[in-house]
Amino acid sequence: MNAASSKSGSAKRGRKFDSLEQEVFLNLWRTYDRLKALEDEMFSQSGISAQQYNTLRLLRSVYPAGMPTLVLGSRLISRAPDMTRLLDKLEQRGLLVRHRPPENRRVVEVRLTPEGLQLVNKLDSAVRKCHEQQLGHLEEKSLQQLALLLKAARQPHEDSENLSLVDQ
Repeated sequence: MNAASSKSGSAKRGRKFDSLEQEVFLNLWRTYDRLKALEDEMFSQSGISAQQYNTLRLLRSVYPAGMPTLVLGSRLISRAPDMTRLLDKLEQRGLLVRHRPPENRRVVEVRLTPEGLQLVNKLDSAVRKCHEQQLGHLEEKSLQQLALLLKAARQPHEDSENLSLVDQ
């Protein structure tokens, strides 16, 4: 019996899951749901979503310069199925501006406005407090181990240029 069939065989005999992989995946999903609820509550107070905050945070990293929308989309923590709509909402609030550079009209560049910079800076403290509420009960060594395990779990599924984007 090979390791894979042994692993799934023991999982079926004494566990509530079809496999250890399924148990881990469902635990990740449930953990994400619980931690996301805390984040959603915090962001709702500022009137933006976590995805919008992440967009502003990434633009702050190059401020006052801009970033092409394709690069921005590739760096988001989670995929934005409708990048145009995400940017429209932030632009309508005066938090960012878009323009096409004259040297390449096919590119749309996005820049943070001073108002956008002010909002993302204002949220820094609330975001830190939220992360402490989410994971502050874990010891530093456990957090480091968890970060390494999560990176290893997603590594084969990442685009090569996005491997360390969470570190930004």
